[in-house]
Amino acid sequence: MKKFKTIWERFKSVHPGLAQFLVFFLLSNGVTVLQVVMMPVLKSLFGGTGLVNIAWQVLPVGHNTDGSVYYIFNYAAGAVRQDGTGGGLAYFLAVEITLAIAQVINFFAQRNITFKAKNSVAKAAFWYIVAYIAITLVAGALQGLYKAPIYAWLMGSAGSFGQTLADVVTMVINSAVSFWVFFPIFKLIFRDKKEEKSQAWAKSDIIDR
Repeated sequence: MKKFKTIWERFKSVHPGLAQFLVFFLLSNGVTVLQVVMMPVLKSLFGGTGLVNIAWQVLPVGHNTDGSVYYIFNYAAGAVRQDGTGGGLAYFLAVEITLAIAQVINFFAQRNITFKAKNSVAKAAFWYIVAYIAITLVAGALQGLYKAPIYAWLMGSAGSFGQTLADVVTMVINSAVSFWVFFPIFKLIFRDKKEEKSQAWAKSDIIDR
């Protein structure tokens, strides 16, 4: 372990940006695994309630090719169908609660481990929430492009287990979208301006000498 730590510290000193990205990558994948585990559990819990029969179809943004309304969040009442719709409010809550818990864990893990930030937690959390809401809306809209074919294929070929696989695949795709968007956002919201100023002063002092 000491040898590995020495190699890692040497690598970080030579490639700080790449080392930071690798830590971000590992933590993000750990959070994704957590989501994959949590999602079926919460879906099963909510699936046994009347929430399944409450439709949650909100934020219409145009129409599909068949003329039906295109919703950013399209969870029709009843069981999940082969086009990926259905599940009602129960499915929506299972998805969003899973994402919310995962992102809270991700926020503190990335802040303390990846970026070792010392700036204001409140300000960083505020901008993180704003970014999370924006990304959730975009990811929800994008699901309309890939969700239907994935569910149709997996549910058609693997039956009830195919629905679970489709849930996992869509969750992984959603996590992948968040992964590539959140890295630059984290670098921005976890910036320590005081530290940047001190580093700038140190560099200028060296140049003067």
